[in-house]
Amino acid sequence: MTAPSPGPAGRIERVDELQARIRGMQATRLDSRAVPTHPALAAVLPGGALREGAVVQVQGSITLLMAALAGPSASGRWVAVAGIPEFGVEAAARFGIELERLVLVPEPGRQWLTVAAALADVIPVVAVRPEGRLAPAEASRFAARLRQRGTLLLVDGEWPGSDARLELEHSDWSGLERGHGHLVEREVVVRVTGRGEVGRGGLRRLRLPGPDLRFAPVGDAASDAVVHHHDFGARAAG
Repeated sequence: MTAPSPGPAGRIERVDELQARIRGMQATRLDSRAVPTHPALAAVLPGGALREGAVVQVQGSITLLMAALAGPSASGRWVAVAGIPEFGVEAAARFGIELERLVLVPEPGRQWLTVAAALADVIPVVAVRPEGRLAPAEASRFAARLRQRGTLLLVDGEWPGSDARLELEHSDWSGLERGHGHLVEREVVVRVTGRGEVGRGGLRRLRLPGPDLRFAPVGDAASDAVVHHHDFGARAAG
């Protein structure tokens, strides 16, 4: 479901229309405060899930953002993406996001916070890219609204007082041989940091995506931490 990009008044009317439609279509609210995530990311998150009402910065990759949205979408939740025009529906579908429960507002403009708030009132998982800096007081009021609604907010950018940060620390492409061929897979190291339960995570090495255009863990979480420490220690020594 893709929203067009009219003027400010038209955007708000469009969001109101989407709210009404989703209220009529969305299944009954899930009771658990845990928000299922993609299995490839579960090992790096406490309890294997994100949490309702949390604000999580997802930085370094739109693909990583799609991975964070794929689990909630597969669990039956609606997800919305605002202010990220390069978020492609074809890639989202390949990575497991259900397009029937996806709302896109590619260009909310200066009304991005109003649009995000309207979406968060009715959609349980919202991803947004802030346009400009957000004042701490505004961020605090928005976070309180999210906790009240039980909405998970994923932020592609900076957000004062966020609960956690999910980011790429290292990335390697493979597939080229002797300077020829195609890049076929990407191996990354993902780190979760933050405060509270959602932030007590760690490191995870993933294929993002693998040869089948899916996300997959590489090895186990313990070996990820050891290898990562060794790699960066060796660089420091060198």
